[in-house]
This record gives sequence, structure tokens and C-alpha cells, in this order.
Amino acid sequence: MFSRSYTNLLDLANGNLSALDYGGSSGGGGGRPPRPRRMQRTLTTPGTLAELDEERAGSVASDVQSSLANDRIIVVANTLPVRCERRPDGRGWTFCWDEDSLLLHLRDGLPEDMEVLYVGSLRADVPAAEQEDVAQALLDRFRCVPAFLPKDLSDRFYHGFCKQTLWPLFHYMLPFTSDHGGRFDRSNWEAYVLANKLFSQRVIEVLNPDDDYIWIHDYHLLALPSFLRRRFNRLRIGFFLHSPFPSSELYRSLPVRDEILKSLLNCDLIGFHTFDYARHFLSCCSRMLGIEYQSKRGYIGLDYFGRTVGIKIMPVGINMVQLKSQLQLPDLESRVAELRKQFHGKTVLLGVDDLDIFKGINLKILAFEHMLKTHPKWQGRAVLVQIANPRGGSGKDVQGLKAEIEESCTRINQQFGRSGYSPVELVYRTLSSVERMAYYTLAECVVVTAVRDGMNLTPYEYIVCRQGIPGLDGGDAPKRKSMLVVSEFIGCSPSLSGAIRVNPWNIDTTAEAMNESIALSENEKQLRHEKHYRYVCTHDVAYWSKSYIHDLERSCRDHFRRRCWGIGLGFGFRVVALDRNFKKLTVDSIVADYKKSNSRVILLDYDGTLVPQTTINRTPNETVVNIMNALCADKKNVVFIVSGRGRSSLEKWFNSCPELGIAAEHGYFMRRTRDEQWQINNQCSEFGWMQMAEPVMNLYTEATDGSYIETKESALVWHHQDADPGFGSAQAKEMLDHLESVLANEPVSVKSGQHIVEVKPQSVSKGFVAEKILSMLTENKRQADFVLCIGDDRSDEDMFEGIADIMRRRIVDPQTSLYACTVGQKPSKAKYYLDDTNDVLNMLEALADVSEEVGSPEELEILSPSEEA
Repeated sequence: MFSRSYTNLLDLANGNLSALDYGGSSGGGGGRPPRPRRMQRTLTTPGTLAELDEERAGSVASDVQSSLANDRIIVVANTLPVRCERRPDGRGWTFCWDEDSLLLHLRDGLPEDMEVLYVGSLRADVPAAEQEDVAQALLDRFRCVPAFLPKDLSDRFYHGFCKQTLWPLFHYMLPFTSDHGGRFDRSNWEAYVLANKLFSQRVIEVLNPDDDYIWIHDYHLLALPSFLRRRFNRLRIGFFLHSPFPSSELYRSLPVRDEILKSLLNCDLIGFHTFDYARHFLSCCSRMLGIEYQSKRGYIGLDYFGRTVGIKIMPVGINMVQLKSQLQLPDLESRVAELRKQFHGKTVLLGVDDLDIFKGINLKILAFEHMLKTHPKWQGRAVLVQIANPRGGSGKDVQGLKAEIEESCTRINQQFGRSGYSPVELVYRTLSSVERMAYYTLAECVVVTAVRDGMNLTPYEYIVCRQGIPGLDGGDAPKRKSMLVVSEFIGCSPSLSGAIRVNPWNIDTTAEAMNESIALSENEKQLRHEKHYRYVCTHDVAYWSKSYIHDLERSCRDHFRRRCWGIGLGFGFRVVALDRNFKKLTVDSIVADYKKSNSRVILLDYDGTLVPQTTINRTPNETVVNIMNALCADKKNVVFIVSGRGRSSLEKWFNSCPELGIAAEHGYFMRRTRDEQWQINNQCSEFGWMQMAEPVMNLYTEATDGSYIETKESALVWHHQDADPGFGSAQAKEMLDHLESVLANEPVSVKSGQHIVEVKPQSVSKGFVAEKILSMLTENKRQADFVLCIGDDRSDEDMFEGIADIMRRRIVDPQTSLYACTVGQKPSKAKYYLDDTNDVLNMLEALADVSEEVGSPEELEILSPSEEA
């Protein structure tokens, strides 16, 4: 039974099939032609939304891995990098490339012979009757596949969930009131999911799953990976988030938080602009899904059901070729001359922002006002030109922001202005690229005070424009100096090491930064500019896309080497990827080998194997006890519980199983039957190390709320499963290093496990238990010809590894039926798996039934009591 927060994709698919009525329309093309590409490869049957969810996901990929250069990439985003307009006569449409689109320029970093196909929506309302013709024209001329969303769905998808829920949350704004951000609306979420489904349908129509890479962009399509992965298990999927990702404390307030995380984890590579954004995402995965990341050889990855989901940290850059060509435009020189005349004798500070509540425009203006007050020398000399692009929106928040900005500007200009001098120049319109570059060329400093922003490429464009070209500077050589004051809350801040970073909420320090930026020596400005220019030139958009695709290809290398299958419903769907030799243990196969064997060894873990890990009462139920007794009654069997638990608990719980062997505390204590004495399987009887380890553990226990120490007879275990996930893991790593240092000369091993740190005597392990039991059988001339080991955690991996080594050393019969089985579908040294404890008990019950049916005519004393000595 799924909670209401788990929107079932099948329900959505069956609930709105009318949304499938999309196609596309005719019109003329324009703009630069795309680079030559190979012929399109398509699937001939697009299918329906219902089929997309009802069809069981299966592997559709071949075993042949194709090289990057021979593949095709499908770039998916909310909008296509194409501009379209209705023709003046109303007959058809005209199209041209959107030269400002990042999606258009990212292909500059891809291999020349790599075909690029775009999937997205258009910024125009195309009538249904024309959609088919528009779609065909865009595909033929621009290699674009439009997704046409019904207007109501589009409004609830984009203006509803994207802009009222995700956008504020990802920019650290919680809906404390209905007027402050958008409250979560489930109908908007369902529209968001259905819109993502429609995008997936358009992708699938042109997809060749064996050869294509999918690159999804931004927060509009967070649900798309789940739809694509559900249909094609081995599809190569990348995602890049162009906005910030909030800290886990804010993200956890989203009612569909788990669904979005799980959808993203269906990607192979997830990209972020900065480590901060990636760190927040990893923290959310840890705290909400219990998934920890690992860093190996410079790469960060999350192990998700056998698949490694890569994390890519790479800030996007600008298109240097395009920007340098625009600097050669003839109109630029005259526009710069006009601005120089207008601001003659003035020092210009520049702000270029969308009119957006997150851009901190008024904070910048207030800081400039404070600078004029505290540094009167700039009165009459310094001018702040603030360009406010109205593209950011026109809602109630924006109107209030605009009124606030105008009030501040009026006050400052009245207080400090004079004839021919206005301290703040406010420009409320969208500037052409030539006008914007002219302002960049003129400005001594660019100020960015966004309180939260994604990348923000304004500083990069400014640096390139300030590099200058001959003729624009009125001298023999271009000026090569620039200064930046940037908010520490924007994505490009870490990359600009020569900029003055500020907390925009601190008006005083921002004002001082403005003063410092224009008061620095010319030489210092030049050195900082040169440093920034080198970085911007080498880290452009082509470098970004080339690096991302390289890492995506690396992340997908194992797709064709592993067995993959999908499990789960709705957003709980995920692909399990395991070694080809790893398979589910079937009752029929093990029963057949069990029947024909004469000397059997059955080794069973307890917690997580015979009883679920989630249960509070760990006492074995009647079913478990009956199965144990039935198996032990067969004289061909040697049955052991091999557990990390203390012997007192196990002894009490299985007191009604007289023939059951028990290995407690990972085998430190062993007994073959209830009536025998416990044996100690370790030569060292000194436990002085406990007096050394316990004070260290107590120190961390006091400092880590929710942790505790479990004292066993042979070991000390520190548990932190109830502590804060991040802090508990950090403390565990620190404790591990601390204990290894303190106990370096002691005969003990210090190991970390799932939410534990354990100190125990050396050579004590479940692998040692398995070797000892099987060796005893061999010494007694009764080599085992059937071995079954079942466990669920890291300590059981020692047992699986041990019995594999025993086979190589001929301690068991060469024809032995060997079954090493882990509980749960996860990477393991075992060759078999069972899904859960119910599967384990059902399988053991089947074996017990065989023993009771066949009986045991021979009374075989497999382990003689006389061998105890």
C-alpha cells in the first residue's frame, strides 16, 4: 500500500490519455544551419502512455559497447534552442536558432561526428491542427523534436509546480504563508509528472536505446529519468541541474522529496555547478534514503542497487567564439562612445540582473548608498548603473520589489544627486547584446549581489568584454583590467578567486567591497583581470560539455557487462545491476541437490536472515524453531547459527533446539549441540585492550547523541544508527582512526560496518567458523558434498569468501553443491540471492520437508563428541 505521496505513474498514464494528442506544424526555417549529421534513427512504434507504464522494463541493449564518437546524444530540456514566430500573413511559422541558448552551444564540445538531437517545448502556442507540420519541419531542418503540452497542463506544470514549488524551494524560500512562496499542490505535482511523461514519450519516439546518450537539463524534468529508465534498463542517462540544490534541512520539507531523489538516481551521472550543491544532494540521499557516497580516484559515486551513480561538479562557461565575434560588431564602437560621453569623468559600477526577488538588486543599491555615505569622495564621481531585465517575471512579488527599488533610487538621487549627476541610473528593459557589451566595456566594476542563484554568467561576459579590442579604448592598446564584487551565494563565485566575495545581506561589508574594488591600484586590477580571463577562456561552454560527456561515457561503461532488471512501482522503480553470474536461488534447484547429498552443512546468519532487521522483537518465532529442529533431526545435516550476537541471547532463544550448533560473536564462542560446553576459538585470552578501547568509545558516545556501546564478552561494538546520519558517519570514521592508533600493538582488529564500529580479537570471523566446521568433517572422513551459507551483511561476506577458498583447497568434496546466498539484491561475494527473510524461511522449510519425507536410515555421527579434545 503506497502512501498518498507516492504518485503512481500508471494511474497518471491511464488518467489523461488525451494529452497524447500532439504532433507538430509547418513553417519556414531560419538562422544558421546545423552541422552535418547522420540520418536519424528511430523506433517505428512510439507506443502510448499506458504501454509505457504497463510494459515490464527489460534489457533492450546488446552486449556490444559502442564508442562515444559513433553514438548520438539526445538533449532534453523544457524549451528547445529555437525561436519561432507566426508569419505576418498568418500562414505558417518562421524558425531560427536561439543564439543565446546554452543547449545550442554545448554541442561545440562534442565530437564532430556525434549526432545531436533536441527534445523540448516551443515558446509558442501552436494550434493542434498545425503541430504535425511544425514537428516535421523542426526535425528536418533543426534536428529538434517538439513536445506540445496542452495549455492547462503546461500552466500547472510550469507556472504551477516548477515556479511556485521547485523554484522558490531550490532558492531557499519556504512557503510559510500562502503569500510567501507556493504551498504544495498535489494537482500541480501530478501535472508535473504527466508533463515529464509526455517529454519521455517524445524521446522514446526517436530513441535508439543501444546507441543513444540522453542528457536531461534542469529542474523542470526531474521526473523524466524514472520514465526512461523504466522502459530501457541500460539506457545511458545524464542530468545536469542549472539551479542551486538546497540543503537537506530545506529540501526535506518537500512532500515528494523521496520521489524526486529516486528519479534522479535512475540517471548514470548527475551534474552540479558547485560542490556545495552536490554536497546538499548527497546529504539528502544519506538522510532520506540511507545511501552513502564514496570518492574513488577523484570521482564521487553513489552505490544504488548495484549501479554506481556518478556525481559531476563542473561550472558551465560562456561561448567564447560567439562573444568575441559579437565584440567585432560595428555598432558596438559607436555605442561605447555614446556611453563614454554620457558618463564622462565618472567611475561606473554595473549591475545586470533579471528583475527577480533572488537577485538582491535592492541590497546592492543600499550598499552603494552606504558607500557614498562612508566614503564621501565618491559623491559626484561614482555611478551605479543597474540594468533590471523584466524577463524575471511580473507577479506580486516582482511588483513589490520594483516599487522598493524605485523608492531607494529616488531617495539616493535626491540626497546625493546634483545637476548633471545621478548616483543611480536604473534601466528597466531588456538590452540587446550590443548594448549589454557596451556597458560591460565601460564599467570599472561589475557587482552581483544575488542572495541565491545558479551559475550567473554575467561576470564571465564582463571579463571578456573588458579584455577589449583595438579601437574601443581610445588608446594604443585595450584596457586589460576588471574588478568584480560577487555574492558568495552564486555558482560562479568559487571559480573567480580574484573577485571580492561578499555576503549580500551585510550592507556594510558590501559597501566596503565596492569601495575597495574601484580604489585598488591599476596594477592590482590588471593582475586580477588576467587571472580571471585565463580561467574564462579555458573553461568555456565547450570545455564544460566535453568534460561532462566524457564522464557520462565513463559512468556507463559497465552497462553491457552486467545483468540488469527493474523492480518497484511508481517512483519506487529502480534498476538492479549485478554480476552476470549472480542469480536468484530457486527452491527446485537446491532441493534437487539436497536430496542427492549425504553430508550437508547449513550455516545461517540470524539478524536479517531468519528474522527481519526492522523488527523490534528479535526472538525467533515458532516457525523458525520448528524449521531448525526439522533440519537438525536429519543426521546427514550439520546446522549452525553463525551470528555476531552474544552467546547468552542465542542460547536462550534456541534452547528448544537440542541438536542446533551455535557460533556466537562471529565465532569466538562455538558449541555443536545444546548439551556441549562452549569452546573459545581464539588463543588469546587477554582482554586488556578493552580497558584501552572503552574510554575512547565512551568519549564518542558522550559527544554523539543517539549512539551507544554494546559490550560483548569478546568484543566492543559502537552503534550509531539512531544518531544524526551525517554526524554519526563522521564520528565513526574519526573513531576508527582513533582506535586503530590506540590499539596498533594489540591483537585485535577494528572494523566499521553498517552503522557500527567493532573491535574484536584478530582471526575471529564467520569465515573462520565455516573453515573449522568443514575441516572437522574432512578429518572425520565425511567430506561435505552440500554446503549452504546464508547471510545479509558485511560480516557474512567473510563466510562467503571463506567457503569459496575452501573449495579451492579441496577441504570439501570436488563435486560439492555450494550455495553461498545473500539476502537482498545487492552486490555480494555470494553467487545467489534471496529477496528477504520470508524467502529464506520458505526455502529452508522446503529442505526440512525433504528431510522429513525421505528420513535418515543411516545414523551418521558426522561430528564425534570425542573430537572435542
